[in-house]
Amino acid sequence: MAQKADISATREPATDKPATGEPATRGVDALALVMGVAFAFLWSSAFTSAKLALMDAPPLGFLAVRFWLSGTIAVVLAWALGQRLPTAARDWGLLAVLGICQNSLYLGLFFIAMQTVPASLAAIIASTMPLLVALLSPLVGGDRLNGRRALGLAIGFGGALWILADRLSGGGLDPVGLAICTVGVLALATATLTVRHAGFGTGLLMVVGLQMLAGAATLTPLALIFEQDATVTVTGRLIGAFLYTVFVPGLIATMLWFALIGRIGAPRAAAFHFLNPGFGVAVAWAVLGEPFTWWDAAGVAFVALGILLVQWQRRATTPTA
Repeated sequence: MAQKADISATREPATDKPATGEPATRGVDALALVMGVAFAFLWSSAFTSAKLALMDAPPLGFLAVRFWLSGTIAVVLAWALGQRLPTAARDWGLLAVLGICQNSLYLGLFFIAMQTVPASLAAIIASTMPLLVALLSPLVGGDRLNGRRALGLAIGFGGALWILADRLSGGGLDPVGLAICTVGVLALATATLTVRHAGFGTGLLMVVGLQMLAGAATLTPLALIFEQDATVTVTGRLIGAFLYTVFVPGLIATMLWFALIGRIGAPRAAAFHFLNPGFGVAVAWAVLGEPFTWWDAAGVAFVALGILLVQWQRRATTPTA
């Protein structure tokens, strides 16, 4: 399998160019680095905005409304830019898998867990996704995990565990919530590999919108069944968290993520998730007052070193664009 999502539709948004697969041959250039860091920060900030939203609204209902709005906006914009709906049944099936794994399972489970799990800890657990992607990718025909990349992933994963160990030592953590987060990050790895290995028969923005609508369609009945007695308190905090999650991690970060995978491949793109502990802990500290210590800073340094090892590539072996 040499196919991966070609997100080149973002370069010519006014066309109906399909997001079909092509081999990723790029190394990590300056643009990819900026995209990756920006994505990691925006993605990590969603853990804090989720905690704020969950103070006033139930998790599944909040996500369902968010995805209906985000998905509709993305589809309408994509249509205006000339992107059309996929025509093949296989493309619709892949979009459904992507939406269910990334939105219904990953985000749905994490939002449920974050009712008891701190935002910083949720970000740390999510950062383990690159190891799962790097390990599973060769099994489905993806990039091989060479020694240097394996070392980088091990160091980065060690940095995440370094931060996690400090959180666990304090006690009082909900083991069920931690288990739910673990299942969620497995679903995220599956979603990443789905994008890595498939074309969707349409442009990037349409893919973003349709996979969000797939998440909304699956979360809505669950919310109606399990949260019918839940209370929603409309506050400025809830409105702000909702708008932020819709447009920042919901639309902007998701488009950055798909574009990054198309540019440098899934294992390298997934390595940016190792920035989640540092960004996640920092934002939670700044907004929610969660702890941020020198122990955390040391863990972030290990994470950064891991990313450098995973993504470093000799210029001589990097084809020009």
